[in-house]
Amino acid sequence: MLIYDSVQKTKLPLVPIKEREVSIYVCGPTVYDDAHLGHARSALSFDLLSRTLKALGYKVTLGKNFTDIDDKIIKKVEETGKSMQEITGFYIDRYLEEMAALGVGRADIEPKATQSLEAIEGMIQKLIEKGFAYQTSNGDVYFDTSKDTHYGDISHRVGNEEESQSRVAHTEEKRNSKDFALWKACKENEDICFDTRLGKGRPGWHIECSAMIEKHFCGNDKYTIDIHGGGADLLFPHHENEAAQSRCATGHELAKYWMHNGFVKIDGEKMSKSLGNSFFLKDALKAYDGEILRYYLNSVHYRNDFNFNEEDLLAAKKRLDKLYRLKKRVTPTTGSVANKEFKKALIDAMSDDLNISVALSLIDQMVAQNNEQLDLDPKNKGLKKEIIANIEFIDDLLGFGGKEPFAYFQIGIDETLKQKIEQLIAQRSEAKKIKDFIRSDAIRDELIAMGISIMDTADGTVWEKA
Repeated sequence: MLIYDSVQKTKLPLVPIKEREVSIYVCGPTVYDDAHLGHARSALSFDLLSRTLKALGYKVTLGKNFTDIDDKIIKKVEETGKSMQEITGFYIDRYLEEMAALGVGRADIEPKATQSLEAIEGMIQKLIEKGFAYQTSNGDVYFDTSKDTHYGDISHRVGNEEESQSRVAHTEEKRNSKDFALWKACKENEDICFDTRLGKGRPGWHIECSAMIEKHFCGNDKYTIDIHGGGADLLFPHHENEAAQSRCATGHELAKYWMHNGFVKIDGEKMSKSLGNSFFLKDALKAYDGEILRYYLNSVHYRNDFNFNEEDLLAAKKRLDKLYRLKKRVTPTTGSVANKEFKKALIDAMSDDLNISVALSLIDQMVAQNNEQLDLDPKNKGLKKEIIANIEFIDDLLGFGGKEPFAYFQIGIDETLKQKIEQLIAQRSEAKKIKDFIRSDAIRDELIAMGISIMDTADGTVWEKA
């Protein structure tokens, strides 16, 4: 498999640390608010990577953290009067529910910062002992970037973005403007503190991931994990700082490969709360089914920026509709074995740095060709079984196509209307039993007027949104 390495800025063949095993760590959310489309894009990108690797026969271990202690969380505690655990627990549960709606599988390892304090403290102590970190008079601990000769190798840039670097107020005791906080000592009036050998305080943002990775993964003498992933906005300073502190604390590199997904934009603008155009995932899921959102958000290559707009989303849905219309033509049928050429072509496309454009084109071709074959031979049972198997493979690899087709075409109809439709269909069935065809035809016309299409099958009447 080829993957694009953000450090070397080229596609490289994946050669794992351990044969046929791949370890991946993805930076998860800071759980002080609802997930937005940027969180969804990142989760979906690395879900696709994990699925593809598994299809290729690799054993995959995926880790994704929750930052559950942070200045933004503390601010939320002050604003709401709720405990830190109440806030973070609520948003972790919400995040997991929304990821499940998108078809994103749970990570194998889901560490929390508050549960990793011993590992964090231990790594900071190592950095202090080795001379890569220093403590100021107020108890804060900083990483000394001047001591790391490889600082900047990950992002190929080193800026003076002090606020984003440290997420902490400026201090005259910082030796270099690029130095970043490993430990933040608690001030007199702060009550969210942790007692450690470093004093009362809480960890800096960057150290959390490094410590969690070292705690939960075991690589070799060169790398701890195979792939470190996240959004493109994390490349600098977050991933640069992670790499520096891990390298200096352990004597080896954090990750062999670095992968980053592109930004999400709303009608062309980079999604940002400061611009007032952040699009929460919960709102998108209220308007659109999770599988349709998954298809749409994955329809652009993961490294490219994604311009979210309703017109393109509806166009993507129509494309997905075609797959489900094919599935409806062969339902009910049990799958046999997927077409070997189709399966290989799909895996080959995804093995080329997750080339989703080629993969979706192959699916479009399969749909068109199978529809033509069914038109010529509508009773071909072998073909129908192969089609179902093809769609099952698509669902395993890409995460869509797994719904019952008639249920798919009922998406967007509320439960009250569904109950009314079912009642009318039941009444029509009773009318047909007693040969009251005038009544049954009238009910059918009423359903058509409601925008509902019905089909009588050997298993009963099925319906969909026309």
